[in-house]
Amino acid sequence: MIKVGLVGFGKAGQAVAQVLQEDPRYALCWIARRSAVTSARTAPDPGVPMVALATPEEWRQWLDAHPVDALVDFSTPESLHLYGEQVSARALMLVSAISAYSEADLAYAHTLAKDARVMCSPNITVGINFLIMAARLLRKIAPFADVEIVEQHFREKPEVSGTARKIAQSIDVDEDRITSLRLGGIVGHHEVIFGFPYQTVRLIHNSIERRAFGTGAAFALAELAHCENGFYTFDDLMMRMVRHELLVQSD
Repeated sequence: MIKVGLVGFGKAGQAVAQVLQEDPRYALCWIARRSAVTSARTAPDPGVPMVALATPEEWRQWLDAHPVDALVDFSTPESLHLYGEQVSARALMLVSAISAYSEADLAYAHTLAKDARVMCSPNITVGINFLIMAARLLRKIAPFADVEIVEQHFREKPEVSGTARKIAQSIDVDEDRITSLRLGGIVGHHEVIFGFPYQTVRLIHNSIERRAFGTGAAFALAELAHCENGFYTFDDLMMRMVRHELLVQSD
């Protein structure tokens, strides 16, 4: 059983905590936030302590007393720099689902991967990453097709979806081909539209509940457990599984 510490307990973090607690492969040992204050409505299971960790030294002391095998981060880019040294020193697995990492943040994450297994992805739902794989393949098959990306999210999301940007980058289209809509009641919707002569192909993914992030985190942890130290994307982990399955079928 893999012992996990969860970083962040917003809406996504709460959903991820629920999934990890229900998965027999993992033991959710504790939850870390900048502030341990929470409401009764969002409080975790009484058996899972919540702790406020605001400095690198507090992280070191906490991990000395409460060691884990992996961290799952659904908080903010700043958190990476608070616990990062401990990820490297303790060779922890890190699954980070932060959508707003800067280039400097990602460069720092790469340095940690010299001594640990690190996976960073702005969206770790299995479905959206399968969509990206399919979009990349279709783009290779038909580079002449027109491409548009549509992303829809809840009203309070301020920035263009990091996932939509990743899709655009993955299939080599400009970010001005992304259309963003903000509407109440939508968790997350991404659509890649390929316009061919005489036909249209739409690849669509909808996040119905935030627990989809939890199943993605669980998948990433399971795959990282079989990887060597290094920096991975969710794509890398999915392709690793695809290659394994193809080899099995060819035997």
